[in-house]
Amino acid sequence: MNNVKEILNLITDPSPGDIALIKKAYSAAKKAHEGQTRYTGEPYFCHVFETAKTLAELHMDAETISAGLLHDSIEDKHLSEDGVQKEFGEDILFLINGVTKLGKLEYKGMRRHAESLRKLFIATSQDMRVLIIRLADRLHNVKTLEGHPTEEKRKRIAMETLEVFAPLAHRLGMWHLQGELEDNAFKYALPEEYKKTAELFKQKIKFDERFMEKARRSLQKELAKHDMKPVAMSYRIKRLYSLYKKFTYKKNIDEIHDFVAIRVIVENVEDCYRTLGIVHKLWRPVPDTIKDYIAMPKPNGYQSLHTVVFTGDGGIVEIQIRTAQMHEEAEFGIASHLAYKEVGDSVDKSHKYKATPTWIKQILEWQKGVSESGEFLEHLKMDFFKNRVFVFTPTGDVIDLPEESSAIDFAYAIHTDVGQHISGAKINGKMSSLDNTLNNGDIVEIITNKNSHPTSKWLKHTKTTLANRHIKAYLAENDTSIFNFLPKIG
Repeated sequence: MNNVKEILNLITDPSPGDIALIKKAYSAAKKAHEGQTRYTGEPYFCHVFETAKTLAELHMDAETISAGLLHDSIEDKHLSEDGVQKEFGEDILFLINGVTKLGKLEYKGMRRHAESLRKLFIATSQDMRVLIIRLADRLHNVKTLEGHPTEEKRKRIAMETLEVFAPLAHRLGMWHLQGELEDNAFKYALPEEYKKTAELFKQKIKFDERFMEKARRSLQKELAKHDMKPVAMSYRIKRLYSLYKKFTYKKNIDEIHDFVAIRVIVENVEDCYRTLGIVHKLWRPVPDTIKDYIAMPKPNGYQSLHTVVFTGDGGIVEIQIRTAQMHEEAEFGIASHLAYKEVGDSVDKSHKYKATPTWIKQILEWQKGVSESGEFLEHLKMDFFKNRVFVFTPTGDVIDLPEESSAIDFAYAIHTDVGQHISGAKINGKMSSLDNTLNNGDIVEIITNKNSHPTSKWLKHTKTTLANRHIKAYLAENDTSIFNFLPKIG
């Protein structure tokens, strides 16, 4: 149990140097936490081991896994910074400090919490692995919440996981990690909702499992008739928290058509589209449910073909079609890009972790104008973790916005000057009011006029902090209220 071989067995083709580094970090971490126990009563080393194991499952590199093993050693004063730098190198020291000293969320009060998040994003902007280690650390913490002594803290950690950490995993495209974080936090954050959803799940699964295997076999036979041999075919059942979120606005569980989805993994992109044609020949598609995320990937990189079909026996099922590489990226998101493939210790792999996603840059830029801690957290949830819509510029660039955003939000997302002088907008080729809500897939063209400027009415139709801040700043600098026209006294 908790043997270093468990971690090493999860790594594909580790070099001798990788193995030696992880073994050294394992030994140092085990010695550092000797005699320590967690609130669950288990040895503290179990926590850092499970964090590192999750990182190995995500196919992260040896440095990241080693930092996962050592991530609490400096903060708990078992190892010194100088000692870690000497034994493990500057990069591992940076990762450890990024996760603990800069990103630790054991806080007292809103201000310290907000400041920890700010610093976590700063560290992440320099090396994406900081955030991935932090998510792996949080996953084990939330998995072991049952042993936590106070209900109040259990609920706070669980809500924080749902509101901050799971959305972070989503923004990184790490669907599997997001689902694990959500489902483990759900029962502590929203216990009543969890019980009701679990009961609905039991009722639904009894019906759906009856026809799912039959549908899978029918599709397999149809594909064979057309000489199509999928790499793999399976079905997945919607996760509990994901089901709860969908049920909150669908209200009727029978309207949730992707409760069960058949996943078809094929060799290449051409086979993806060919398979889609075969599926639609076999079963009639539900109108307006075909989604091509291969031609138009989601901003976090997700690619797949989705369709919902009537199976002919009273059932409705979603079919997802993708290549093996797309499936890997769908499960592990940015981690699948970060996991290096080079062989040999002499290769410089650090460059892969230095590219900063656009939304991290946006957070760093946006937070400069936010002074209050409560405001920072609230807008973080609204701007960056709320449900998103993905709309397009006329040249096909994707703009990622919060749900219910308007053309004004879109204009400011393009450039501040575009927002400040927006005079009209075309949505899908038709002139549209600036206050119209944008939908997924809309193509938006902004019309500007140098004589057009923000008005107070714009504030009623914006959802992003970026747009709100620039509009308010303009209004403050160019106050055109009636009071400016009154005669001055004295």
